[in-house]
Amino acid sequence: MKCGPKQVQLVASGDQRLSANQKCWPAQQEMEAALTRAIEAAGYEVVRAHQPGDDGHGFIASQKEGMAIFKGIDPDAPLVVAEAVWQYSHHVLAGLISHRGPILTAANWSGTWPGLVGMLNLNGSLTKAGVAYSTLWSDDFTDDYFTSRLKQWLETGACGHDTSHVTPADSLDLDADACGVGAQLAEQLKSEKAIMGIFDEGCMGMFNAIIPDHLLHPTGVFKERLSQSALYYESTQVTDDEAHTVRKWYEDRGMTFHTGPSHDDDLTDEQIHKQCQVYVAAVRIADDFGCNLIGIQYQQGLKDLLPASDLVEGTLNNSDRPPVTSRDGSRVLFDGQAVTHFNEVDECAGLDGLLTNRVQQALGQPVENTLHDVRWGDRDQSGTTDDYVWVFEISGSAPPAHFIDGWAGAEGFRQPAMYFPNGGSTLRGISKPGEIVWSRIYVEDDALAMDIGRGGVIELPRDETERRWNSTTPQWPIMHAVLYGVSREELMAQHKSNHVQCVYSNSATDADRTLAAKTAMAQALGIKVNVCGKRTRDSDWDRK
Repeated sequence: MKCGPKQVQLVASGDQRLSANQKCWPAQQEMEAALTRAIEAAGYEVVRAHQPGDDGHGFIASQKEGMAIFKGIDPDAPLVVAEAVWQYSHHVLAGLISHRGPILTAANWSGTWPGLVGMLNLNGSLTKAGVAYSTLWSDDFTDDYFTSRLKQWLETGACGHDTSHVTPADSLDLDADACGVGAQLAEQLKSEKAIMGIFDEGCMGMFNAIIPDHLLHPTGVFKERLSQSALYYESTQVTDDEAHTVRKWYEDRGMTFHTGPSHDDDLTDEQIHKQCQVYVAAVRIADDFGCNLIGIQYQQGLKDLLPASDLVEGTLNNSDRPPVTSRDGSRVLFDGQAVTHFNEVDECAGLDGLLTNRVQQALGQPVENTLHDVRWGDRDQSGTTDDYVWVFEISGSAPPAHFIDGWAGAEGFRQPAMYFPNGGSTLRGISKPGEIVWSRIYVEDDALAMDIGRGGVIELPRDETERRWNSTTPQWPIMHAVLYGVSREELMAQHKSNHVQCVYSNSATDADRTLAAKTAMAQALGIKVNVCGKRTRDSDWDRK
């Protein structure tokens, strides 16, 4: 393909699962039509670089397919990657790395499938790969924020955003005592070292979620590369009595499972039973290898053998969890401790989770932390707040300590069959109001970096919560997050991942100390740290 001076190529990266691509295709078509109208209104023609096949969708559905399609793309012409769905970045990464023309990633502002999460993952992957790109998002592709920048990209090959909310941590006057704690924790980690257990590296094409060994090792963390097949086998060795004991523990704590008779459509008792076996197996393997944290790949591989690991992951991240003994029954493993788990083997989130756990422990704060998808956001329609409220959601890893009423506020629903043929219980709850520190570790310029900021979780009326759930995935846990001093556009412009790490503190003052200690710990480990936004909704951080 050789494009003319007013032609723009368009590709769409999709899922690797046929069922997901087929179900999401109508939303992608609608998004592409609106985006095409905007490009045409600016005087350019859209040329779709690949056409729908006979399998009911028009996504690039594998790395092999992506490489074949990019052979026919004009390498010097402008290229738009249009995303209304979750996508596997490695489907298009090879082609984008070698593409010489301007690249634009674009997503519709919708939480449904979700394109925002897919685009943020692709952005983080391109950042790690050192590929220049521009990025845009819009509710309907007609607003001035979008159209003015689209015009700029079409005419110049680049468009930018305001990132003045980002401040290098070195220029801020953070709590000196807390920074001292962080520096000491870094020295301890580098001296004593830690093991990151990984059940098969590289989940769902998330190139951005893999930390190269030469960047990870200087932090004192080393990977133990484990196999999902070992987790599967170990789960078959867990007795029915052990699994029943775990299930009873959940129910004694007040968790509600919404079960039914059909394996294909409902959450069944057998699915929960197998998840309880996987939970025991995961803890035992973590103990076997001396892991300080573990990550289960979550979607691929195990989904064809077992129910989803969501219930397992959130349970692991909770200090109050079903006790697991060694195989001979002589020891309780990780007694009274959370077993830090990073969903989707996102190693950047794993390293962040390890740092967070140690900082919180040292400061006497709640250690439970989790990643969430930056799923979507919207203005509150209940009149509760004028703040912009983000919807942070993740199907796995959210600990019940984060929920209103804890375990008693936790519910289990069947994972959507589109993603999980063998079902499995989610661990759903509504995050409680409180002060949080949010962060993300990512790879840029062959180095580790961290963005960190302050925020709060608010409580919204049930009707508004249900509206947000029904606009995203109602089976998953939800956090109503307000990020201090960071607008919608600012977060999207800066964030280099589909994930964001969240941890509660007991007070606003404690959260400020958490941010200071975590910042200092990361810096002492060689991680470049940016502080994003403000200390509160209204007040900025003190500067040196």
